[in-house]
Amino acid sequence: MTYKFIDNKDIEFLISTCSKERVLTGDEINEDYCHDELAGIRKRPDALVKVLSSSEVSTIMKYAYKNNIPVTPRGQGTGLVGGSVPLCGGIMLDMSGMNKILELDEENLTLTLEPGVLLMEVSKFVEDNGLFYPPDPGEKTATIGGNISTNAGGMRAVKYGVTRDYVHGLELVLPDGKIIETGGKVVKNSSGYSLKNLIVGSEGTLAIVTKAVLKLLPLPKFKISLLAPFPDLSSAIETVPKIIKSRSIPTAVEFMEREVILAAEQFLGRKFPDNSSNAYLLLTFDGASREEIDMAYSDAAHTCLDAGALDVFISNTQERNESIWAARGAFLEAIKASTTELDECDVVVPRRSVADFVKFTTTLQKKYDIRIRSFGHAGDGNLHIYVLRDQLGEEDWKRTLAEVFDEMYSRARGLGGQVSGEHGIGFAKKDFLHSSLGEDTIELMRGIKNVFDPKNILNPGKIVF
Repeated sequence: MTYKFIDNKDIEFLISTCSKERVLTGDEINEDYCHDELAGIRKRPDALVKVLSSSEVSTIMKYAYKNNIPVTPRGQGTGLVGGSVPLCGGIMLDMSGMNKILELDEENLTLTLEPGVLLMEVSKFVEDNGLFYPPDPGEKTATIGGNISTNAGGMRAVKYGVTRDYVHGLELVLPDGKIIETGGKVVKNSSGYSLKNLIVGSEGTLAIVTKAVLKLLPLPKFKISLLAPFPDLSSAIETVPKIIKSRSIPTAVEFMEREVILAAEQFLGRKFPDNSSNAYLLLTFDGASREEIDMAYSDAAHTCLDAGALDVFISNTQERNESIWAARGAFLEAIKASTTELDECDVVVPRRSVADFVKFTTTLQKKYDIRIRSFGHAGDGNLHIYVLRDQLGEEDWKRTLAEVFDEMYSRARGLGGQVSGEHGIGFAKKDFLHSSLGEDTIELMRGIKNVFDPKNILNPGKIVF
């Protein structure tokens, strides 16, 4: 695809639309805008525009569409697959300034807001009003627009589902600049194709989200966490289906290994409640009454002990919860701090296959003589497997990483899994997606992209192109 190179006339148009202070070029553009969180994929946009309204986004998209200029929307840049990197240069739209909470509708239990609002701001705002937004991705500084773009999941997905389950409506700017709305505040909707659900998870390749209507729930009044040490990871993970089958559904079921806990302790400078076992399950329960969660955690504790847990620690104080969840929240940063570079396999497999897949990754450590660290959402089968570069040279690192990833994604396919559980495809995982889904499915996806964006100007180079 050949795109127009941005010239002074284009810059003048952007300035006339948004003002000089919000249009940056060349060295004015901070290096952070050239990559996402993992920083392995880099490209500088030709122009960065800090938009503040859907009308500005619409005006810019109309101009870009007419002049064949690529456009990349971006939130906080916390992605891990190069989804917000402007591979073809062009215009980058910084959506983080569109950060207003527009309406809390307590009768319909919805929150209407702009895409630049941070996840942690959403959680605090609704909880201050006695309500609850269940999606809980690990990166709390991500924007809601970014969460919608990747269909972000998080720890509470095992009970409550993922971002897609809580998006009632969207305002969208299409690649040609048209503004449309899909969905709304209605609870049920069988009115034609679900464009809303198509946009959620499309990573900014089909349209730009400029407003969202989110579904809320009443805030659970009580919650409790259990930490169960196991002699090995296999026995820990094999316990998870037994817990899920029991009378109570946990809010979250996380697995972790001792090496990752020790790294988090060193990174945070604080102790985990217990670090003596090789593997752990971390379970959380919430509910409307103390009796409800007491029954739930009692059943789960007995299930763990019957399955070989060495003990079950009950975390029912704020201090204990903070020590556990601070460590869990720091796992990725702790692993990053322990090596020179890393890359992630954000794979999802059926719950019954989690233990099988994790065991397989341990064999790859020995086979390729490389460190691999893992943790994840055992309750929904979404695993975060990190391959660490350490002291490998550039050529050895690229070759080994490619071979390890090939084996991991091949194994996931064999177990009935998928390439990504919650971080998306972007550019980094595109080849693995194509191998996993096959050409017929990819051609259908290309057809959808072509209907929305026949000129391929919106976030080009991602997912299927």
